[in-house]
Amino acid sequence: MNIEFQLRANLKCSGSLRGTVSPSEITEFVRACNAGLLKRGAPPGCGAKVVWWQVAGSEGEEIWLEIVSDRFVRAHDALFRLKKEFGKFLGRRRVGVRSVEIEEYEIAVEWDEAGEREAGEGEAEAGLRLRLKKLPFVKEIKQEAVAGEKRQLRLSLAVDEAGLEQRIPDRLLKLLEEKKEAASWKGKSEHWELLFESEKKQFYFEKDPTEEMARRGWIKHAAGRGQWIFGPQATRIFRALERVLLTEVCKPLGYEEMIFPKFVPWEVWKRSGHAKGIYPEAYYVCTPKTRDPEFWEEVADYYKVTGEVPREKIMQKIECVGGLCYAQCPPFWVFLQGKTLADECLPIKVFDRSGTSHRYESGGLHGIERLDEFHRVELVWLGTKEQVQEHAKELQERYRRVFSEVLDLEWREAWVTPWFLAQEGRAGLAASKEVGTADYEAVLPYSGKWLEFQNVSVNGDKYPKGFSVKLQSGAELWSGCSGVGLERWAAVLLAQKGLEKEKWSARFRAAAGLGGEGEREGELPEVFKFL
Repeated sequence: MNIEFQLRANLKCSGSLRGTVSPSEITEFVRACNAGLLKRGAPPGCGAKVVWWQVAGSEGEEIWLEIVSDRFVRAHDALFRLKKEFGKFLGRRRVGVRSVEIEEYEIAVEWDEAGEREAGEGEAEAGLRLRLKKLPFVKEIKQEAVAGEKRQLRLSLAVDEAGLEQRIPDRLLKLLEEKKEAASWKGKSEHWELLFESEKKQFYFEKDPTEEMARRGWIKHAAGRGQWIFGPQATRIFRALERVLLTEVCKPLGYEEMIFPKFVPWEVWKRSGHAKGIYPEAYYVCTPKTRDPEFWEEVADYYKVTGEVPREKIMQKIECVGGLCYAQCPPFWVFLQGKTLADECLPIKVFDRSGTSHRYESGGLHGIERLDEFHRVELVWLGTKEQVQEHAKELQERYRRVFSEVLDLEWREAWVTPWFLAQEGRAGLAASKEVGTADYEAVLPYSGKWLEFQNVSVNGDKYPKGFSVKLQSGAELWSGCSGVGLERWAAVLLAQKGLEKEKWSARFRAAAGLGGEGEREGELPEVFKFL
């Protein structure tokens, strides 16, 4: 990517330069810097250059300058090199450089649209332009035509010295590349490759199981959006599915149970990578700025007088400290953060079933299979690259047995775009068979559509690197995770087999305590009777 930088800045000095250093001395200093200091580390003919300078200020205590550069020595890096060297130059005259003030900073990026057009009919290009209407630390974005099939993005930055020290310009350029990749990827079909397909199964139901369960009084919409109350019958089914998972998968594969937190602070999401794109889907957690009753008195009084909760007043008195559990495994990694694991304890396999997960599904809510609040068992394993990949295969084989032999489902397995790569703008890596996700999908007879109801993800070194976890041997540490959504399992089971227990497999009836395999027949619990 061809990049040009143009920076105008003021070096503010501790004393007047007039009478302290002559213009010819500054000219010679700038010439020497242009020839050496500002070319250091760049290929021949490349680097940065001071193209203009002037002593200014009411007392001559400032030096204004303009720097142009390419990507090899970026203008902000050249400025800091120059500031340090100029400080040494003036130090012999008992004058120092106090600070830097940025007057203007423009970055011109040559943008190749060819890849975007291949993505599909200009849609990706339109989406990219939409996102580029506003960027952090950018005052203005201009899109200018350049020769051929290229255009130039000219960014006018609003940054100060601290922002340059934090390398905001470099991070903006990285963000541009991520947006370009994301725009290109969204114009293509999602990566989906069939790995396995089960034999055809007999279906006993043609209705939406959510609607039928609601009609029978097994479930009821809760007060919150995307949230259900599950009655004794549905809960019995959930617990049976959980029992199947534990006895057929977790126990044979050597998993140990843990309890992961369900509130996730920002620091965890920053390390896990979720902070890059979780915002439209997160359920946020806020805490009071203080517990002082006087601070909250006007809120309580307003409610007492109006009977309405003053949400706007509350928003002024709280601060967002993180969110509810979105992906179950990130908070687990704090348990290992900064630690070095002994090689002998690998591979490690743990699971959590201690609470709900929460995602804002917007307009995508449907039945019990697409919710804002759902129940999930999370399996996490870690080890060397080879151990993690091998265990993923073992886990896939266990799921195949459960779905075919225990639940008697019709299903298929596919290699897909991992959500965590798509969210972080790295969806193109889905083509790699080393890092990625195997999805399990089951057909819903009432709609004819396929529903993803299970996954196995190999995450590579994403989490160990994010949380600074190392191995004793120095080998690369990898991890994987697999989220078992009880609502999704129930949705596909009941959609294919119905709500009558006689149509369920004997092994599943046994897990639900409803007889089967020689056990006495039982019934789903009936607790509530309404008039």
